[in-house]
Amino acid sequence: MNKKHSKSNQSNTIALNKKARHEYFLEDKFEAGVSLQGWEVKSIRAGKANIADSYVIIQNGEAYLLGAQIQPMNQASSHVVCDPNRTRKLLLKRRELNRLIGLRERQGYSIVCTAMYWKKCWVKVEIYLAKGKQSQDKRDTIKDRDWSRQKERIMKHAV
Repeated sequence: MNKKHSKSNQSNTIALNKKARHEYFLEDKFEAGVSLQGWEVKSIRAGKANIADSYVIIQNGEAYLLGAQIQPMNQASSHVVCDPNRTRKLLLKRRELNRLIGLRERQGYSIVCTAMYWKKCWVKVEIYLAKGKQSQDKRDTIKDRDWSRQKERIMKHAV
């Protein structure tokens, strides 16, 4: 009677920020937990999360996620005030926070959220220290990506 759950059927990814890779040079990766309310977890399970315009700010030695939208479900209780764009606290270790604060203040890095996913029963976000790209950098990235595609096509037909 034991049923084995296959993890290949279920994707752990909740939401992606694909625009971040185009807009920034992503350098250092961090994984942070997110402090959520009960209605937010239910909405995330229903797939109503969006992190396309989200970023991280640091205030009073704490990291907060701004711009992440979690739309409330219709079945939410009427006594709960649901704010889809509220600021959510990120749960990081003190050493990671100090590193983020130092690089952001001294070297002008931005902190960008690129993915939200499940890790066991917890909601985690993937954040990166990032430098903004200029328009010529974006063109170079597009040119390199196109060249790698052409190279693979040539190698595929050559063999």
